[in-house]
Amino acid sequence: MSVLLVEDDAAIAIVITAALEAEGFRVTRCASIAERDRLLAADRYAALVTDVMLTDGDGIETIDAVRVAAPAMPIIILSAQNTLDTAVRASDTGAFEYFPKPFDIDELARTVRQAVGSASSSAGEPDEDAAVSGLPLVGRSSAMQAVYRMITRVLRNDLTVLILGESGTGKELVAEAIHQLGHRKDGPFVAVNTAAIPAELIESELFGHEKGAFTGAVARHAGKFEQAHGGTLFLDEIGDMPLQAQTRLLRALQSGSVRRVGGREEVEVDVRIIAATNRDLEPMIAAGQFREDLYYRLNVVPIILPPLRERADDIPALARHFLGLAASEGLPRHQLGDDGAALLARQAWRGNVRELRNFIYRLALLAREDLIGAAAIAPMLATARAVDEKGAGGLDAAVSQWFADTRPGAGAVYETALAAFERPLFTAVLRETEGNQLRAAQVLGINRNTLRKRLSDLSIDPLDAVRRD
Repeated sequence: MSVLLVEDDAAIAIVITAALEAEGFRVTRCASIAERDRLLAADRYAALVTDVMLTDGDGIETIDAVRVAAPAMPIIILSAQNTLDTAVRASDTGAFEYFPKPFDIDELARTVRQAVGSASSSAGEPDEDAAVSGLPLVGRSSAMQAVYRMITRVLRNDLTVLILGESGTGKELVAEAIHQLGHRKDGPFVAVNTAAIPAELIESELFGHEKGAFTGAVARHAGKFEQAHGGTLFLDEIGDMPLQAQTRLLRALQSGSVRRVGGREEVEVDVRIIAATNRDLEPMIAAGQFREDLYYRLNVVPIILPPLRERADDIPALARHFLGLAASEGLPRHQLGDDGAALLARQAWRGNVRELRNFIYRLALLAREDLIGAAAIAPMLATARAVDEKGAGGLDAAVSQWFADTRPGAGAVYETALAAFERPLFTAVLRETEGNQLRAAQVLGINRNTLRKRLSDLSIDPLDAVRRD
């Protein structure tokens, strides 16, 4: 059996040829699209292995010509352009498989063998990185390429996806990418943080309620399932969902319909479910805190997002991406120097991408130089580290002491503690931003209207905060 290899890097071509010949294939090599087309017109091949960037064009853009010449021939695509966009383009061609460089040569040889043995070409499976337009998934590390590969595997089906990863790793961005790149992109994308909804309201939020179902239900309300009809429902922090709601969620997933709180009729819904959690669900199952049957219903296709410390090579690209976002949102425009990028890449970023993003926004706000280097970044990192260390060592004691001294009444502890924390925090940030509430909200990472409301609730005058010594 003959395989056509289109690769303009001679060294890579030699290695691939040796691996395929070891599998028993005869390999015909060429380095250009024109030569590829000539060979396809003259002979038949069991499979095509092609690079994307060739001497005379784009290997993906010209796949249609290959399909015309050999409709049933499986195609394996190779590329050093390791972006989510390239992965999706490769998948769109119906390629049997996609390999980002560098790849495992033995795995490539096995895949060619599988492709030749298959009855027909199947949808490919890529892996990639990058900030696609509107989809800020950034990074070319191997860890993120594995994520991109899994994303492209679920774009053309409605399999339930469970996204696992630490807080701040970007789980909602992955869910949005699956929705916006998939066949449901014209439908709604509805995101629900199940941890942020009070337990007594979560069923109403998810499944809706009828008028008069409970005190305050003055009209019929469509729940998140109905709102997401025809699109995607993203259930974030699914590990914090109350057990009773888990039972109803499982029933909705099994039946494809929901019953509003206080209602009797079943409402059919057509939604794709994507769930996410930062918790390890298996110990929770053992402890009776999470339903095992729901876990298996959700965990059809798991996507594991790596923490930022496991993809430090992506940090410079992420930092530059966030500087660009900050500038588009009205903060001063800056460039990141190579020494500054290297310094950022050496940090632990325990809060993952979210922490890095907040730090870069603060840097964009406060830096005076157009080109931000290590000298400008180091003092801010030291300040942040000092705050973290003080918090790690003294926050528990401080909270305990505050509770002992204050002794809020039953039912008022949370609100009283929140106000006690927010008042000095908001005051410090307002001083830093010279009373500018828009910039303060950006530093805090909250909506400006939310900040204004909390300042009013706490009786904080932004001008007084600036004037105080």
